[in-house]
This record gives sequence, structure tokens and C-alpha cells, in this order.
Amino acid sequence: MNQSSPPSSIEIQFLQYSKQWQKFLDTLTPYTIPRWSFTGVLIILFFLRIIFVQGWYVVAYALSIYLLNLFLAFITPKFDPSLAESEEIAEGPALPTKMDEEFKPFIRRLPEFKFWYWSTRASLIAFVCSFISLFDIPVFWPVLRQIKHMMKHKYIPFDIGKRKYSTQK
Repeated sequence: MNQSSPPSSIEIQFLQYSKQWQKFLDTLTPYTIPRWSFTGVLIILFFLRIIFVQGWYVVAYALSIYLLNLFLAFITPKFDPSLAESEEIAEGPALPTKMDEEFKPFIRRLPEFKFWYWSTRASLIAFVCSFISLFDIPVFWPVLRQIKHMMKHKYIPFDIGKRKYSTQK
């Protein structure tokens, strides 16, 4: 009674395309230097386009923040040893289950291939967006100039970071 319908032709085409794409990605896996060279050239071309065209700064900013986020995930360990130590202390003493000298490999939170894949994908999307005028959002330069001036003269319009002096001793 709960039979699923046979896949439609669109679903079959999508499955075939996704298998071909995965096979292509699998063939690229061992070629680390050419992959990263392509991505580096793509990022350089994108930022050269931004510099020469003098636009799409919001797209460049978004790409930079995203690449920084990916890089931080790449250099962060999947399992933080300091958190494991603090959990052991919180749980109290226990019987030893492993030696302290045991080899613990560094396992990244974001593997290198996924880091490359998502970086390249984001760079391609940003490069394409730099040709679409809809994404050329103007940056209001007087506001940025005022913020730079405030930072230069250490003027903070809020009282968040200011010292509070009390008259009581």
C-alpha cells in the first residue's frame, strides 16, 4: 500500500548528473596543488576585477569573510583536547582507560578537500556576481571615513568600553 512511485525522468537525469559530478570530484582528489592553484588564480582574478572596476565591494567583503570562516574551520581540530580534559575534571576521578602517551592524530573539523571545494565554489559564485549590476551595492563612503576618523582619534560614541570611576573607597 505504501509503495513509492517510480522516479521521474527529471529525477533520473539528476541522479545521473550527480553521479558524474561525484566521479569528476573523485578524479580531482589526488591533485592538491593544481586544485589550489586554480582556486588561487580564480581569487586573484576576482580581486583584480574588483580593484579595476571599482565596485562590488560588498561581494568581495562577503567572500573574504566566508573564506576566513572556512579557513578557521580548516585549522580547528574536530575534537578539542582542552574540552575533553575539562570534562574529565568535572566528572571526577575515573579508572584509567588509556595511556597519556597515546598518539592522537590531528583531525580537522573541515577536511582539506571540502575546504577547497567550498572555497572554489564561493569564489566562482562571487566572480559571477561581480558581473551582475544588482550585486553592486554602493558603499556609503562618508560613514566609513567617519568610522576611520573615530578609530584614529580613539573616540567611541558609546560608553561601553569607558572606565567608570566611583567616589566610594
